[in-house]
Amino acid sequence: MAADYAVPLAKLVEDNGYTYIHQPPAAAQISISSRDIDRPSLVLAGFSQHFDARRVQFLGYSELDYLNSLSDDMQLQRLRDFFTLKPVAVIIPHGNKCPASVLQLAQEHGTPLLSTQSTTSAAMAALISYLSVELAERVTRHGVLVEVYGQGVLILGASGVGKSETAVELIKRGHRLVADDAVEIRRVSDKTLVGSAPDNIRHFVELRGVGIINARRIFGMGAVKLTEKINMVLQMEPWDKDRVYDRLGLDEQSVDILGIKVPVCVVPVKPGRNLSIIVEAAAMNNRQKMMGYNAARELLHQLGMADEVVPEQRELDVWKEY
Repeated sequence: MAADYAVPLAKLVEDNGYTYIHQPPAAAQISISSRDIDRPSLVLAGFSQHFDARRVQFLGYSELDYLNSLSDDMQLQRLRDFFTLKPVAVIIPHGNKCPASVLQLAQEHGTPLLSTQSTTSAAMAALISYLSVELAERVTRHGVLVEVYGQGVLILGASGVGKSETAVELIKRGHRLVADDAVEIRRVSDKTLVGSAPDNIRHFVELRGVGIINARRIFGMGAVKLTEKINMVLQMEPWDKDRVYDRLGLDEQSVDILGIKVPVCVVPVKPGRNLSIIVEAAAMNNRQKMMGYNAARELLHQLGMADEVVPEQRELDVWKEY
């Protein structure tokens, strides 16, 4: 789960453009492990029962104005109660001036104190989005991820079936490579999976008989992409003459990835089949289905068979490592 991952505070500060108001000596050892963030309004009002110290805290206009409405002694007491709870980090947005009492107690308790020029709402939204990716539940699988007509297509299949060769052909046809051989998949929300390549093999493609090539160097920056949402899975497998393959596309086949069902189609591979064109057609067909159009259903309707054929929903067992 997300709690199993953490992002170093230094990386969070650098990636989001924050500046330090107070950087404690132990800042290098501090990591953020919660996707959630908070505003400590209730804590400053005296209620701290459900406070989560792992969450980054924002002191916005409301909190600062409330503190200014208190007497000096009461303000110091409420802030002491807050910082005693050891929040992992505190951010003051909108470039607001940090009150001396806040800085004093942050220094006493070794709490990182950060500043950003963004408004409170904008800064919180950006940080939630950032932490959703950095702390997302993830898994790495053998496969290829390409962007085809705006659709993220995850190509799976046994080693040697032709995944990388198909990816190179798709690049030549104007599409983009995200990852080859190893695809790191992150569940960034309850409905969204995002794939990327591990840093050390990004943009590299293995072609049997040729060796390793760098897609970005050979085909240019327009041929690659860092991340892409996974819209569908395409399973490649050697042609089996005894197997009955789906010829209508009416059945709703899916695969479960990190608890999210993703549409899947199985493509048999044999000499003479142009796999890159098949991938393009599958991506466009999936896009049409997402927009509410199903060619198989329209054909059955025109043949007067719409009420005779009941679509079958199946979850395929293609999610495995080879």
